[in-house]
Amino acid sequence: MGRCFFGVDVRRLGSGNAGGTNTLRTLGWRAALPVMAVDVGKGVLAALLPRLAGVSEPPWLPAACAVLAVLGHCYPVLASFRGGKGVATGGGAVAVLAPWAALACAVIWGVTVALTRLVSLASILAALALPLAVFLLDDGLPPGLAPAAVALAFLVVWTHRSNIGRLLRREEPQITVGKV
Repeated sequence: MGRCFFGVDVRRLGSGNAGGTNTLRTLGWRAALPVMAVDVGKGVLAALLPRLAGVSEPPWLPAACAVLAVLGHCYPVLASFRGGKGVATGGGAVAVLAPWAALACAVIWGVTVALTRLVSLASILAALALPLAVFLLDDGLPPGLAPAAVALAFLVVWTHRSNIGRLLRREEPQITVGKV
């Protein structure tokens, strides 16, 4: 989005992250919404890929595809392993695999952003809630979903480790909603 429509590489702006939050902070909502939609769509497509390909075995394959999509988003080979933080991609995948857990995590994310304006804190809290939400809210867990939820939570927290330091020092920037 940044290169095609704004003539800039978003990885050279703001936090240097290729994800939706940095795009929002540096280029505004018009650039960030399509970026976030593509990131969510990547997760949705990954979780649906086995079904779309007509593959039903092994039954844990959709969960594995979800984790691999998030890994690929965070560490893309073609972008020198500098990607996003995996929240939107993971959210899209979880929405397919465990919709009630995804809804619970989205509520936690939204309420945290509304109260604190800290996207990183919201993302970390939602990720940490994911394994518990999967266990409590989604009956008949798809095979592989529980370990995938733990892996996704770990990955999101891992990609936010610099944010955690800034949060602890009270230096993490808040999101603003006024930029178009």
